[in-house]
Amino acid sequence: MFKRSLLSFVILSSFATSTVYAESFNILKQISNKPVQLKDGDYKGNYYVPSTLETITWGYLPNKDAKPVISVPSGSVVTFDTVSHEGLLEDQGRDAEKYFKSKGVKAENILDEAKTITKSNLKHDFHQDGPHIVTGPVEIQGAQPGDILKVEVIKVEPRVPYGVISNRHGKGALVGEFPKTPKQENASAAHPERYGNVSVFTPIEKNAKGEYEGVLKTESGKAIRFPLYPFMGIMGVAANTSEPVHSVPPAMYGGNIDINELGAGSTIYYPVQVPGALFYTGDSHFSQGDGEVALTALEASARATLKFTLLKAGKDKIPGKEIVQPLAENAEFWITPGLDEDLDEAMKKSTREAIRFLNQEYGIDEALAYAYLSAATDFEVSQVVDKTKGIHAKIRKADFKEFNQAAK
Repeated sequence: MFKRSLLSFVILSSFATSTVYAESFNILKQISNKPVQLKDGDYKGNYYVPSTLETITWGYLPNKDAKPVISVPSGSVVTFDTVSHEGLLEDQGRDAEKYFKSKGVKAENILDEAKTITKSNLKHDFHQDGPHIVTGPVEIQGAQPGDILKVEVIKVEPRVPYGVISNRHGKGALVGEFPKTPKQENASAAHPERYGNVSVFTPIEKNAKGEYEGVLKTESGKAIRFPLYPFMGIMGVAANTSEPVHSVPPAMYGGNIDINELGAGSTIYYPVQVPGALFYTGDSHFSQGDGEVALTALEASARATLKFTLLKAGKDKIPGKEIVQPLAENAEFWITPGLDEDLDEAMKKSTREAIRFLNQEYGIDEALAYAYLSAATDFEVSQVVDKTKGIHAKIRKADFKEFNQAAK
């Protein structure tokens, strides 16, 4: 399938001692300590946004009052260095260096930004705030409400050769069943074990076929190995509100949509809510199963390179003629999300949006579009763990080749 592309890094690991050997892995360290346009190196010409205490929010998304960390024109390519929250949270000790060292990671292979965040006095309430570290926002010059921000995902590169998968009390598909370790009183960063949560440290290694995998060692000593497909769980534009915007539930502005199709080669369209659009990203994943049932994917820090193009209302061609919620595509599919606290309603919303899209993009009668979707389109559960649940339709582009030929 399209999304099972390979990664370009090498890592060896020892599971008997939980030591991670990363000498052959190119740790992607911070390029600059402030947002800047790069003048040389592999990302020459790109704008660059690091994850510093000045460019991140912890647990919340930018709103209309957020100050952009950099302003770029339409057509710009921006490279973001993001930091995963896993390994940094209070139930893991809020000490990135201590946590990852306890898993066998050498100090030089722990991101400096992760250390800085957890050693800082940046406020974060484990119970009230979202877990995510969000980088941005970036102002897109000339963007106004009614416009569409087209975001092309050029690359999502792992910054480190490891990640974490977590299950927490009160969260996930099986609340009350997992985790099985009970929560104790007076849980805190000083006593993370009292939370009773489960975090599974997951090294990455290359297999005999030259493919890269996450590796989970079982009690028998045998390992579960699964392919990687890095993508950004959070991408979006600022909501038109002055109220704090929690990082967990996704909405019409994007945010924590967690659709695992949106890696390199995909494109997402966002309806601009506020002047400048104010785009942000974070919550990078190395891989995620549909549903994300335990709570998290394989969460890990990544470098995302994205291209921004502003589509002006009434001037530029808009897929489906109009976009009132995120719409996505990759080489194989058009993707229409449905979001709701009720999974059944999310399914209905995704179906309605798929019908609307087919009607507007290809001029297909709505009843015929509905029949087509029933016969030939997969609806997948994006995630069921982010308060607002997600379903997305995968409309196969190849089925409409006659329409595309007619358009030419």
